[in-house]
Amino acid sequence: MRRLEILRLRLGIGPEVDRPDEKTEKDAMSTIMTTGIAKVPTRSGSRYLQQLSKHWSHSLTVEFTAEQSRIVFPKDARGATWSADALVTMTAQPETLDVQIDASSPEHLEALKGTVARHLDRFAFREAPLTFDWS
Repeated sequence: MRRLEILRLRLGIGPEVDRPDEKTEKDAMSTIMTTGIAKVPTRSGSRYLQQLSKHWSHSLTVEFTAEQSRIVFPKDARGATWSADALVTMTAQPETLDVQIDASSPEHLEALKGTVARHLDRFAFREAPLTFDWS
């Protein structure tokens, strides 16, 4: 599978969607540079994943089941000027909620870490603050 196809799959963009400002394959791959992963200890990961996914589905592109969620944060959301969209993937495990953020830069990653943690803590108010040990 070509790198551009993998990138499109990760961002949820079908091969039939071509943007007028689409970059070359090399440029597109260079925009996704930074990944953060956290295993958040909780037995309520599925509940929090679904609540947060429903919450964000009103303003973001979200796909989710009880076990997994994919959320695309547009590069220009809320006036931002990041170089590419970011992808947040959450997976509910029996003892953890696994969170992965793929961002366009270290600064973009740090901003999204804070956003995800604050929002999850709101839904997990009985357990909050949740422990996010990012790697």
